[in-house]
Amino acid sequence: MTPWTITPGALDERLGITVTEQSADRVSAWMPVEGNTQSLGRLHGGATAALSEAVGSWAAMIHASAFGLVCVGVDLNITHHRGAEDGRIHAVATPAHRGRRLATYDVRVVDDDDRLIATARITNLLVDPA
Repeated sequence: MTPWTITPGALDERLGITVTEQSADRVSAWMPVEGNTQSLGRLHGGATAALSEAVGSWAAMIHASAFGLVCVGVDLNITHHRGAEDGRIHAVATPAHRGRRLATYDVRVVDDDDRLIATARITNLLVDPA
């Protein structure tokens, strides 16, 4: 079966997310800080969470496609370690667990200088396509 290929959604495009690597073992992408800030001019935590959810869900979807399934998110948690005011942030999702019903991915988010911005974990339920 051919693995699913990432197609960014409307929110991903609005956030400026660019995919750089895609497989069930690793999905990486970056996003600009500019345009994704909160009122104090710093990176918005919700934008960081959206990037984290995107890379983790995309990896889970590639995994699910091997079984002819799709996935839906059931849990996302994120810890913000530091802020960012410019440049880009880079997210990498790697598997914590890949089963036939659940897939959980750990996400590491860093800035252009490889400083840790956030860590996240996303769990997706694998389901039959509707």
